[in-house]
Amino acid sequence: MKSYQTMTKEELLSLKNELEKEYNAFKARGLKLDMSRGKPAADQLDLSMDMMEVLDHTSNLKCEAGIDCRNYGCLDGIDEAKALMAQIMENDPSEIIVYGNSSLNVMFDTVSRSYTHGVLGNTPWCKLDKVKFLCPVPGYDRHFAITEYFGIEMINVPMTPEGPDMDMVEKLVSEDASIKGIWCVPKYSNPQGITYSDETVRRFARLKPAAADFRIYWDNAYGVHHLYDDIQDNLIEILEECKKAGNPDMVYKFASTSKISFPGSGVAALATSENNLKEIRKQMSIQTIGHDKLNQLRHVRYFKDLDGIKAHMRKQADLLRPKFELVLDTLEKELGGLEIGSWIRPRGGYFIAFDSLEGCAKAIVAKAKEAGVVMTNAGATFPYGKDPKDSNIRIAPTFPTLEELGTAARLFTLCVKLVSVDKLLENR
Repeated sequence: MKSYQTMTKEELLSLKNELEKEYNAFKARGLKLDMSRGKPAADQLDLSMDMMEVLDHTSNLKCEAGIDCRNYGCLDGIDEAKALMAQIMENDPSEIIVYGNSSLNVMFDTVSRSYTHGVLGNTPWCKLDKVKFLCPVPGYDRHFAITEYFGIEMINVPMTPEGPDMDMVEKLVSEDASIKGIWCVPKYSNPQGITYSDETVRRFARLKPAAADFRIYWDNAYGVHHLYDDIQDNLIEILEECKKAGNPDMVYKFASTSKISFPGSGVAALATSENNLKEIRKQMSIQTIGHDKLNQLRHVRYFKDLDGIKAHMRKQADLLRPKFELVLDTLEKELGGLEIGSWIRPRGGYFIAFDSLEGCAKAIVAKAKEAGVVMTNAGATFPYGKDPKDSNIRIAPTFPTLEELGTAARLFTLCVKLVSVDKLLENR
């Protein structure tokens, strides 16, 4: 296809007329499609329904340690749940705390504890003049919402194909003691689907922060979320690398089964050093008597071990792969060679990131909404909702049906074309 960049003003005007006719035909269909969040579809949730039969009134509800899971106790999780999450997270069970259903809640608590009570004896953040966080962009909007809620200043760090710009990260953390953390989605990142390279992980582990209480918030949300059996990204384990580098306390690692079993009723976990664990358990002993041990027991008895998790995730991939490939093939078919957008073909995770021409993302999302397709707000993948280039759009293919997704993808590419033509005409 001919690049829009090389078209004359007359060609662009003629093309705009054709595209508007096609767009109006879409509007007339009265579509109501939602691609705004990365939620599992009902058929994915159905894969876990047998878990509901694992425990009933005849079940032995004692865990391996002999504790009755119906009662109080086991503040940081039953041993077998620690063992299962340790396999998923590639850590030792002794490094794990098992929580309730939400890893986001654990991240919020971790920031909150640091804000009110400090980290390992350091000054609580609330008593400091300035607290800053590094935010690889584009990134996860809910991460940014947490730090914004606490009034923490967020600094954009560009993503590269290897992960965050580590030259920038190393320079900033070594020079500025007010930088207390960095958000990371290191495997199949949200929204680009990038996995950090071995060298990037090792550079993280070797950081020399000016702040003694600097922590890496390592949200490995998609650690087992591959789309393919034969082509999978590999991420080396950060806690072990930090130990080797003499920085054992520098990372908090988060994960959950939210997009493995049931998002509303999964199991979350945190892995970190013994020093950090002692501090966290102290806070937990005041905050709660323990999380839902019956749910932990249910997950363990259903999945059993990492092999059970992998078998289950292959079934998930069989449902998700056609959706990702449909969107990616539509992008290539409709936009390939036009020079009005770019995207990455992920091997796992939950999202596809699309970059439009500068200054077009908000208009594209608005145009799609006008025709009946709701997408994540443009700018959501940046702190404060402000994409300086107004170009990044997060596509969430998981929730709609294949038929709905095909319609939404075609409409999306049409909106990209229309808005891009208008942008190019501004400069003619």
